[in-house]
Amino acid sequence: MADGKIRVLMSKPGIDGHWRGGIVISRALRDAGMELIFGGFQNVEQCVESAIQEDVDVIGLSIHSGAHFAYVKRLLDLIEEKGLTDQFMLLVGGVIPARDFSELKKMGVANVYGPGTMTKDVVEFIKENIKK
Repeated sequence: MADGKIRVLMSKPGIDGHWRGGIVISRALRDAGMELIFGGFQNVEQCVESAIQEDVDVIGLSIHSGAHFAYVKRLLDLIEEKGLTDQFMLLVGGVIPARDFSELKKMGVANVYGPGTMTKDVVEFIKENIKK
């Protein structure tokens, strides 16, 4: 973007109905000066297409269904198929067991956030890792 703002797509890949965390993080990112595209409930294919169309820097997924490995694998596979492996930072949050964090990071997730995460920690992580 010409204005130098970090662009973030926040989506829920599924219909688990828990949206509050994604809204809280979205507002914090917006308040921190990032451009927020709220994708809402989208399947993984729609998340990837939205990320491409919106030219985002970060894809944030809010997952509460327990399907975090399946969603992340499918999303990363689609990104790789499109030749965009280094295009997006992927962040995942939700009710995800702490024991799964390291495996998600090995898969290619930049960071994982669970319940109780301070919004400033998410903002700082993005700003430290995306330079505009």
